[in-house]
This record gives sequence, structure tokens and C-alpha cells, in this order.
Amino acid sequence: MREQFAPLGAAVSDAAFFGGRAFKYHGQQFAWVIGSTLYLRVGDATRAEFEAAGAAPFSYETKKGTVLVTKYYTAPEFLLDDPEQMLAWARKAINAAG
Repeated sequence: MREQFAPLGAAVSDAAFFGGRAFKYHGQQFAWVIGSTLYLRVGDATRAEFEAAGAAPFSYETKKGTVLVTKYYTAPEFLLDDPEQMLAWARKAINAAG
């Protein structure tokens, strides 16, 4: 993902995060990768667009049931094959994080 986000400039950094990698822009986390799945930050203005593209919120299981983290959604599959769209959606995630 470093290469995918490189055009965003030197303001992008990454570090270990819960067994994956977190990506930040000027210190604000906008994406993370867990396993082979990329999650992007969403907000009220972008959630519907993510859902329309088939994205789902990050979730994990606990003894009490499934927990949904609705601030991060899976990146739509088509982004992985389209660097320009990946950057456009990364910018949306950056705006949602700010």
C-alpha cells in the first residue's frame, strides 16, 4: 500500500497497528491493512458511497457477539486495480479522518 499511497506525498506515514499497518496523513489515520484487507476511513458524507460499492464495516467477534467499527470500511474491490480511483478514495478517507 505504500506504493499506492506514495502520490499523496511525504505527509503519509505508516506503522504497525493491531497486527497490521496503519496509514496516516499528517498524523490522522485514514487507512489500515489487516491481513490482506484494506480498510478506509468513512464519515457521514461518504458512508453511503462505500456501501453502494459493496464495502462493509470492519468487524470482529467477541464472546458477546459481533462488534462493528463503522468508521472503517473495506476498500471496494475495483480500487485495487485502479490506482487513480484508489487515490481519489484515499483522499475521501483523509477528509473523513480530518
